[in-house]
Amino acid sequence: MTQGKLSLANKTTNGSSSEQASVSPPPPSYEEATAGTSTPCYSDAEMLTEFTWDDKNIRRIFIRKVYAILMIQLFVTLAIVALFTFCDPVKDYIQSNPGWYWASYAVFFVTYLTLSCCSAPRRQFPWNLILLGIFTLSLSYMTGMLSSFYNTKSVVMCLGITAMVCLTVTIFSFQTKIDVTSCQGVLFVFCMVMFISGLVLAFVLPFQYVPWLDAVYAALGAILFTMFLAFDTQLLMGNKRYTMSPEEYIFATLNIYLDIIYIFSFFLQIFGTKRE
Repeated sequence: MTQGKLSLANKTTNGSSSEQASVSPPPPSYEEATAGTSTPCYSDAEMLTEFTWDDKNIRRIFIRKVYAILMIQLFVTLAIVALFTFCDPVKDYIQSNPGWYWASYAVFFVTYLTLSCCSAPRRQFPWNLILLGIFTLSLSYMTGMLSSFYNTKSVVMCLGITAMVCLTVTIFSFQTKIDVTSCQGVLFVFCMVMFISGLVLAFVLPFQYVPWLDAVYAALGAILFTMFLAFDTQLLMGNKRYTMSPEEYIFATLNIYLDIIYIFSFFLQIFGTKRE
């Protein structure tokens, strides 16, 4: 009789324990689940949307930064060109002292190689802006001295032509579906043609064998650097085959500024009238 009661009690105990085991524990609350975590959880679609938005936002900031620095460079260059063209005492001084031109050319060459070949100086603030400022002043001096040998009206006309061409190329590069960044081979061949033609001109022009060859070379140079302007502009956009890192805003500004200056210089050789 006692054994029957014990077995019945054991069955009752086992049944209640099995029922307790079958009941799952309640889920943790939101505070308990997120305790100890500093970042919220996202689904794959939300993460993709957020990072895509961040990339476009960074690209917009990068483009604005490049063009803001570029505008400052162009204003400085325009001021120096106007000073050397319209102020006769300054114009006479720089033309009678060509040593300053060669000194500025040496500074331009050194700063250009530093900013182009060394990634550390062009990414380290504020040395990147200091080197870019020195580069801008040296190239502006060279451009101003070149402009001082031409008629004032022709200089103003070439400035207007350069502004219209650069604005048109920039709008075209942002709006077109043509990927100019994939035409690196064409640009390289064009550069080789210009380099060889420049060597030939260095020996031919002093003897004045072909007078019109200088204008042809200047026209080819203007076309080449117009193509380079479209190429460098599309590198900023980030939606073509090749793109530029947002960290390289100094290098991007350097390339576009150099393209514009060379376009102006070649237009000055084509349309400019030298002073008597």
